Amino acid sequence: MFSLSDGAIPEPLRSGLRGVGQVFFQENALTGACFVVGIALSSPLMALGALVGSAIGTATAWALKLDKAELSAGIYGFNSTLVGIATFFFFRPGAASIALLVGGCVVAALLTRLLRRYVPFPTYTTPFIVTTWALFFLGQALGAARVEPGGPMDSTGLAAAVAHGVSQVMFQASIWTALLFLAGIALNDWRHASLVLLGSVAGMLVGSYHATAAARALDPGSLVDRALTENVALGLYGYNATLAAVALFLWRRSLIPPLLGMLLSVPLTELVPVFGLPALTAPFVLATWLVLAFGWLDRRLFREPASAPP
Repeated sequence: MFSLSDGAIPEPLRSGLRGVGQVFFQENALTGACFVVGIALSSPLMALGALVGSAIGTATAWALKLDKAELSAGIYGFNSTLVGIATFFFFRPGAASIALLVGGCVVAALLTRLLRRYVPFPTYTTPFIVTTWALFFLGQALGAARVEPGGPMDSTGLAAAVAHGVSQVMFQASIWTALLFLAGIALNDWRHASLVLLGSVAGMLVGSYHATAAARALDPGSLVDRALTENVALGLYGYNATLAAVALFLWRRSLIPPLLGMLLSVPLTELVPVFGLPALTAPFVLATWLVLAFGWLDRRLFREPASAPP
């Protein structure tokens, strides 16, 4: 496994950047730095949100004297990283949105700790999802200025749709952002980068299966009505599949669980917005939990009996 060390980066910067890298399960500050640069190419404001979010999550864990190894690994930074980006995805900078960002990043770090302590299975980005759903409605109630959804997207090729599926993990639709994300992941583990790319391809293909020029669906991120083909081109059916692929490969070194997770994430991407909630990474978490549950059930029902001694 190829991995480029981040040991030369001083603390606490290393922990903060690792928090960004952990969004794709990469405990590497250099990976996190690639992610930040990639986001900045598309949105400097969201890149700032990512850095500030990880810093707040890491500082919260430090103030509470949580496990030093987990803190150093970026475990308390990645959910707050996503909250920081999402806040500026939904709301314009202002007093209300900044207050939401700071409070949300602290809450995400606290939820990460609580879930890691009391839930006996991986919760992944659940703290980010729950916190951001709350901020989404709270921000509207407080009158925070919303970011208007973009207009219709120009037609893109298959390569661009696949790239967008990678970059949309952090709310971007940019080929260059995707390339930097893939490069950053490959710095730490080329297998993970390959799975991320495969996940985006699978999500795009499955999402395209029933997409026609006339079919329409809610944009899973912004909850606006779009042509289904446009949602596919934006990468909105690929990004959850990329995360499911890596998470399930880390659980079991096999291609079958990641492939199953990729396939399950696509219909779930359409299901979540039906309830009036931005999909965020909920389809990834739900798909991964389903595969983990299948694995648990498989072990319980079909466990091989112990062989008789010769």
